[in-house]
Amino acid sequence: MTPKIAQFLADHQPATPCLVLDVDRVEANFRALRATLPLARIYYAVKANPAAPILERLVKLASFFDAASWEEIQACFAAGARPEAISFGNTIKKVSAIRNAFRSGVTMFAFDSAEELEKLAEHAPGARVYCRILVENEGADWPLSRKFGTTIDRARDLMIRAGEMGLDPYGLSFHVGSQQTTTRAYEIAIAKVGMLFTDLTEAGVNLRMMNLGGGFPTRYRDEVPAIDQFASAIMTAMTNCFGNNLPEMGRTGAFHRRRRGPGVVRGRAGQPAGPEQPGALGVPGYRALRRSGGNRGRVDQVPHRHAA
Repeated sequence: MTPKIAQFLADHQPATPCLVLDVDRVEANFRALRATLPLARIYYAVKANPAAPILERLVKLASFFDAASWEEIQACFAAGARPEAISFGNTIKKVSAIRNAFRSGVTMFAFDSAEELEKLAEHAPGARVYCRILVENEGADWPLSRKFGTTIDRARDLMIRAGEMGLDPYGLSFHVGSQQTTTRAYEIAIAKVGMLFTDLTEAGVNLRMMNLGGGFPTRYRDEVPAIDQFASAIMTAMTNCFGNNLPEMGRTGAFHRRRRGPGVVRGRAGQPAGPEQPGALGVPGYRALRRSGGNRGRVDQVPHRHAA
């Protein structure tokens, strides 16, 4: 653990179980990712840790947010986030959640089925929508390919139908699985989804965003590629696919920025942090970024329920 956290524990002796996280480390991780992917619009995956001190710091850094529920959207609002900075990234949503989010100004929603598209058309008319595509998750410790997403052919039909239903077919998304240890997974997924992107564009659909998901790994016992290796592979694949006419890039992920010396008491979403794992940051979407400052010198104790 860092000296800062050690001092906090000595001073406060909090009851356990709990999670103690250095919010300055969250800021450092956010800035590192933003520097590594300067053409990306960074979204924080709120489900990684919805604690108010984290959301408030990221709001000050002009972060965007990927929410999985109406409650997470409310937490973002409470922290000062603007509705246009929030993406409702869950592909299965309650009608009440869609309605509440849309009435509150959130206008970007994920989907992967005709049923979800119908709900969005009725309760969020004119909203920007993006379809999640099934891609291979080989190389991931926690594959997600059987959990969310649809096929390329089905996605093509759904995106065309979205426009016919009065929605804005804004983009496509994918996720290569959590703790993805191979850069090749992103290259393959971008090539696959990029072909559909081009096909739909040629068919007259005004796509503007490719959501790259997350899945960036952290080191537990075995070495993993550094974040700059993933960034290089992603940008090379995007350039190969789109040339200089890059779409917006977007969605979520998490990574630990390795350094020499100890890390935090517990790291990503309640998982033990090793001696070279300072902290975790959920990261979604990509595009041009704004730069801003933030508070420093703060350590926050987060109840264990926020670590799930």
